[in-house]
Amino acid sequence: MKGPKLEPKSPYPIRHWSHSSLLAFLRNPLAWYKRYVEEIYDTPSSPSSLVGRSGHKALEHFYGGFEKTAAIDLGLEYLQNFPDFEINFGKAKSKLAKKKKRLLIEKDYLQAISFYLERPPKYDVLGVEVKATAKVDGLLLPIKAVSDLVVVSKGNKNAVDIVDHKFVDSFSPAGAGKSLFIIQALFNYYTVRETFGKEVKRFIVHECKKSRNADGSPQMRRYVIDFERLKDEFALFHRLLRDATEEIGRSRIYLPNPSDMFDGEDSLTVYRLGLVVD
Repeated sequence: MKGPKLEPKSPYPIRHWSHSSLLAFLRNPLAWYKRYVEEIYDTPSSPSSLVGRSGHKALEHFYGGFEKTAAIDLGLEYLQNFPDFEINFGKAKSKLAKKKKRLLIEKDYLQAISFYLERPPKYDVLGVEVKATAKVDGLLLPIKAVSDLVVVSKGNKNAVDIVDHKFVDSFSPAGAGKSLFIIQALFNYYTVRETFGKEVKRFIVHECKKSRNADGSPQMRRYVIDFERLKDEFALFHRLLRDATEEIGRSRIYLPNPSDMFDGEDSLTVYRLGLVVD
């Protein structure tokens, strides 16, 4: 009697690529291995990233149909329910110091989301927080992305645009030409195209500066990436993903990157203790 047919084992340690996992691999392979292969999620969030996540939560509700005040309150509730052990408090060690730090984080969040919602960008929204995976011709692994908003493309009702929100300490000097924006845009392009079955025209980034500009200049900036103008970038994206996939498919030793400002110390500790072995 024949047993159940077993699926062949994949030569790759992950099931798909995402924008965050690709950047993590390029920045610090050992930290990437720990998080995306071993699935150990013990790196605490910085106050800055927590403000951004709470802001995204508020905008998810706002563009989902909630009034501004309700959306802001839901973002604040998300922040207040975030456990202490998942936050990097820096030098704040005592309960009182952590409480004061939390109040500062809440203040930063309320200020940032108020800047954003003072005159929120208006769209004909088709999807909010759209999570999708796509198989792309020529790539060895599927790609996965989350799109903050998928909206009707202005000027072409049969096409869609992708909208991304970012809460930042300072505006990106390269704007729409920033490589990180373009890589993220291409991940979202393929997943949205497969999910909605429509032409994807643009990737629109709204940056909101969290601290008030002393000169009274706008707190928001908008960058637009037109996919029709990215022929060379599409080719580079495919090449980068193919090379990265081949790299993780071979037998290798994952080394730390101590100079990595985000995960350098952690990856060096993992390497020192031999906690992650391929």
